[in-house]
Amino acid sequence: MSAILELIAGHKVENFDVGGVVLEQGTTRGLLLVLIQGEVEVLRDNVRVAKTSEQGAVFGEMSVLLRQPHTATVRALKPSSFAIIEDPEQFLASSSAVSLHIARMLANRLSALTTYLVDVKQQYEGHDHLGMVDEVLESLTHHQPRRRDR
Repeated sequence: MSAILELIAGHKVENFDVGGVVLEQGTTRGLLLVLIQGEVEVLRDNVRVAKTSEQGAVFGEMSVLLRQPHTATVRALKPSSFAIIEDPEQFLASSSAVSLHIARMLANRLSALTTYLVDVKQQYEGHDHLGMVDEVLESLTHHQPRRRDR
C-alpha cells in the first residue's frame, strides 16, 4: 500500500472532521481522493455498505471512470486526511501503478459482490422472489459498458 502513498505525495491534502462528508451520493466532484489517515464509512442510500481505515483506499473512482455522479456517500468516522487528485483521468493515464491499484481494488469489490450474490442464491434456491439474483449475476459477468466518445 505504501506504493500508492508514494505516488500521491505532493498532491493537495484535504482534512475532514468526524461526520464530515467527503463525497456525497448524487453529486459530482470530479476528483479522486486517497485516504492518507483516518477512518470513513461508505453509505449507499443511507445504508452503510463499507467502513475502512486502510491507507491508500481510493474514493471517487467510479464517478471518474463512469463519468457519472457519485454512487455513494463517504463520511469521516474519525478525523481523516485525503490526497486530492484534481485531474484524475490524466493522473490515471500517467501512472500504470495507480491504474493497476484501482483495477485490483475494483476487481476485489466485484469478486466480493459476486460471492455474496451466489451465497444468497444458494441459500434461497427455489424461492421465486429471488429470481432477480440470476439477472444480477448475468449482468455482472457479461455486461459491457456503452462506448462513450470523448
